[in-house]
Amino acid sequence: MSVRTSWDKLGRRRRVRRVAREVFDWRELRPGQSEAMDLLLQGHDVLLVMPTGSGKSAVYQIPAQLMPGPTIVVSPLIALQRDQVAALAERNAGGATMLNSSRRASDSEASLEKIRAGETEYVFLAPEQLAKNEVIEQLAEAKPSLIAVDEAHCVSAWGHDFRPDYLRLGAFIERLGHPPVIALTATAAPPVREDIVAALGMRDVRQVIRGFDRPNITLRVRRFEDEQAKRRALIEDAAGRDGLGLVYVATRKDAESYAADLAAAGLRAEPYHAGMKAAERERVHDLFATNGVDVVAATSAFGMGIDKPDVRYVLHSAPPESPDSYYQEIGRAGRDGEPAEAVLYYRSQDLGLRRFFAAGRPDEKMLERITELLHATGASVQTGELRETLDVGASKLTGLVNLLQQVEAVEVDEQGDLRYAPDGPPPDEAVAEAVEFDESRRRVDDSRIDMMRAYAETTGCRRRALLEYFGEPSPAYCGNCDNDLAADAPPEAEPAAADEGPFPVRSEVTHAAWGQGTVMSVEPDRITVLFTSEGYKTLSLAAVEKEDLLTRVSPPAPAAGEAARKSGKPAKKPAGKPRKRAKAAK
Repeated sequence: MSVRTSWDKLGRRRRVRRVAREVFDWRELRPGQSEAMDLLLQGHDVLLVMPTGSGKSAVYQIPAQLMPGPTIVVSPLIALQRDQVAALAERNAGGATMLNSSRRASDSEASLEKIRAGETEYVFLAPEQLAKNEVIEQLAEAKPSLIAVDEAHCVSAWGHDFRPDYLRLGAFIERLGHPPVIALTATAAPPVREDIVAALGMRDVRQVIRGFDRPNITLRVRRFEDEQAKRRALIEDAAGRDGLGLVYVATRKDAESYAADLAAAGLRAEPYHAGMKAAERERVHDLFATNGVDVVAATSAFGMGIDKPDVRYVLHSAPPESPDSYYQEIGRAGRDGEPAEAVLYYRSQDLGLRRFFAAGRPDEKMLERITELLHATGASVQTGELRETLDVGASKLTGLVNLLQQVEAVEVDEQGDLRYAPDGPPPDEAVAEAVEFDESRRRVDDSRIDMMRAYAETTGCRRRALLEYFGEPSPAYCGNCDNDLAADAPPEAEPAAADEGPFPVRSEVTHAAWGQGTVMSVEPDRITVLFTSEGYKTLSLAAVEKEDLLTRVSPPAPAAGEAARKSGKPAKKPAGKPRKRAKAAK
């Protein structure tokens, strides 16, 4: 590093600290925050993975004060937008406004006028606004200096909270001139991170991965054969605890019944699920935020934006569909740094329900009708018109169109209308590729259910099992999970060093049947590999060596936590995603 570069870096960090102190009254920054801010100020795109409650919003709020032009923040949570706008209003931070479906047309026009006049520094944008061409044009005229994509895992078809509206983000970023982009999320396994980078079209991207480990959360699994015995144990456990808690369940019916049983046990309990009316969901949110309830029994709908620091326990009545979801949900406990506990009540039969949820197949006949209609029309078709013509529901159409977008057969134009891609495959090939893509995605989903089973049934350190799933090296013994705390369980032997042996962690390998993959964890007797189109596979090292099952093709990638993928090369395609088709020569 040259002397000039060192002085530039020192100057940037001094400016960052000054803004943090004078504008936001923050006296110190947390690990990863200043690193990500410095990369943004250098003009890099940044993918930041940090736990909720660790100050991700500061990473775009502070650089925004040092860059000319407004900062666009895309967030799917209207309630969180309101909170952040209110918090920024208390600071001398240049003003903040919102654009989302909850606002009246006159309020939205007033917000756009402020943006045009340069009177606001932060613009919080709900993803549905990306379908409005006039909004994007006016934002482009304001020449934004920074784009922040919150809850960025929503852009990934492999993420645990995929949102189709996020598919427009890559084109949106380009229309705004591709200023520096920061994508923020609390939990993202390697394939999700790669998908975020690819879907957003991030350039010269740096990844800053911090804080997967939550050592203050004790991890436990209780195993059962009988469903009623499992239910009784969970209710008794919750009734005997102090402090605020969450009980995650698999279905809406379970949310209602568990809440009733918890209330009968003497707790102030409320259900929460997506089938409830909006006003009722908001009521439960408010009770939870103000300690007006002891426990909420909820489906995964009680998720993003839950940032209560003093949740003391999270109990799962059944395993979720993946370690991604599980880690996100248990991470809502103990955000104040005080001791908390996460307990999974486990029957192996419960995983069958998850496989059932994941087992649906796309409607091939409807895929054929969509592709043939759009291909024959040869022009853009409004989504509503397509729904009416095909007599199909909005959610089903969205899912099928998403598949056709993934195989580059269908495009969404600037007005949000659909058209057949000019360089797309013939309709019959498009349908076949979409079905193949869906099958690959489901194989990956199945493998993540297998990894959830592996976590529940491991006799080793549970924390290590979770951290290595996310590509983060971990000691063999954490001392704060049920297996490590068992009186007759001495610390395991340390595993081989991550950079030693024939297949180091994060090295690229190939398998004759499963293709290319990345080594995620290595134990004395087994190896877990994430294969591009098959998902996670755990193999016996003895079998690998005896049968010569794997071939190493590259050295290990940088460890999670390093701020590098230093080249400007595009990210490789995520699991199961087809390669880009070459453009026809002009």
